[in-house]
Parts: sequence; C-alpha cells; structure tokens
Amino acid sequence: MVAAATGNLHTLFDMKGETDLVTTVTTTGALSFDGIGMTFPDGTEALRNITFSIDKGEFITVVGPSGCGKSTLLRIASGLLDPTAGSVEVDRERLGYVFQDATLLPWRTVRQNIELLAELHGFDSAERTRLSTAAIELVGLTGFENHYPKSLSGGMKMRTSLARTLTLKPPVFLFDEPFGAVDEMTREHLNEETQRLFQSEGFAGLFITHSISEAVFMSTKVYVMSARPGRIIAGFDVPFSYPRQPELRFNPDFAQLSGEVSLALRGSSS
Repeated sequence: MVAAATGNLHTLFDMKGETDLVTTVTTTGALSFDGIGMTFPDGTEALRNITFSIDKGEFITVVGPSGCGKSTLLRIASGLLDPTAGSVEVDRERLGYVFQDATLLPWRTVRQNIELLAELHGFDSAERTRLSTAAIELVGLTGFENHYPKSLSGGMKMRTSLARTLTLKPPVFLFDEPFGAVDEMTREHLNEETQRLFQSEGFAGLFITHSISEAVFMSTKVYVMSARPGRIIAGFDVPFSYPRQPELRFNPDFAQLSGEVSLALRGSSS
C-alpha cells in the first residue's frame, strides 16, 4: 500500500504535459467537469455525461451506490485517469488529494511526511519547516512532530495526511472517502476539523462519501449519482450556515434534508 500510495503522489506531480487534451488550467482554482464520460478498455461504462463545477468557498459532496464511479471521477479530476469523453478544468499545480488511506511513509516522522509534497515541489529546508509547522498547528498535531506513523491513531494519521496537503495551500481539495476507516466518534471530529479548515482556507472542496449524514454536515451542496454508469440524478443545496456545531446532526431540518438525500440515493439504484 505504501508503494502504491507513493506512486500516486509522484504521479500527481510528474504528469505535466500528458493531459493537455482534456485539461485547461484555470486562474481561479475552481474545478469544472463538462460532459465527462468514462468507458474502460474492457467496455465497462463507469461515467456518463457528468457536468458540474465547484468554485472557491464551495464544498460539494457526491454520494452514490458502490461502484457508481465516484472515485473514478476524482481520479479524472486529478489527472490520474483520462476521460473518454468531455473535459476537465482545474489548476493541478497545487491540487490537494486526500486518499482513502492516509498514505504515510512509515520510515518518515509526522513532520517529514507532512513536508513530502513541499519537498517534491523543490521548496528549501527552511520553507518546508515553516509550512509544515503551520500545517501541524492547523490540524492539532503539535507535540507529535517526531512520532512515526506506527504510533499514531487512525484519526491522527488522517490529520497528518490533511496537513501534508495543506503545505501547498491548494485552491482545490479532493477527498476520496478519507474517514471511512475510522470509528464514528473520530469520524465526526474529523468532519468538524475539515469543516474548520475549509472555512479558514477557503478552498474548493470535492468530497466522496457513502455517509449521508457526513455529506449533509460537511457540504454546501450534495449531488447524488446513479448506479453505473454514474450520472448526476439529484442535487441538494445545504442551507445551514458555518460553522456547524455537532448538535446540528440532531436538528429536525437536518434530518429532513438527510431523508431527502437518502430517498434520492435509494432511487439511484433502481
């Protein structure tokens, strides 16, 4: 897993010039999908006519049944996969990508893992230290800088992964079910921390999850995808203001909106 994760990280920064047919660099940091389709060489149609955009200050979550192409959409956004139809507009120079696994290198300390992307981008040692210190403070890992991943909890590993990406100040953040492997309490804490980072950094966020509650709690808008081939079949604006307190999850309006998303999701599999 470590080798694969490291390969993914390097791929994100070594692909320049290889996706010019489907990518236009923006000056706003927004992410736009226009008519995205994806059919794999074996004939499997994963995505069909996906069109939506995300501006800075928007946090959009996509939910859908397993196998509908949610993670495929993120891989297309990042440039790890070329679509077979449509185009993507995004600034990939400082694209943030948080994987399902924390993808930490076990031989590097917390600080060294957090400095990895800045190191790959050629920042000098002093600048890497400055950036990593600020990111460590943002995610609440002060005091754990010299710990190795094996001594961290699942939640702390994901905080380290978030901090690593924050060093680049990404205008666009991609989250591929990052909290699915932690317990419910830790997941809720990480939701609240990610929401706080979204407010402070103002990035455009695209979040993938199977949790309806997580989607509604985190987002400015929730999209529902159909079963394969994945299509956007419903969209829900989330009216609650930020910052959102944990008690919001027990609000009747929150429950009603979650129910509407759930109903659309159940229909997506039919």
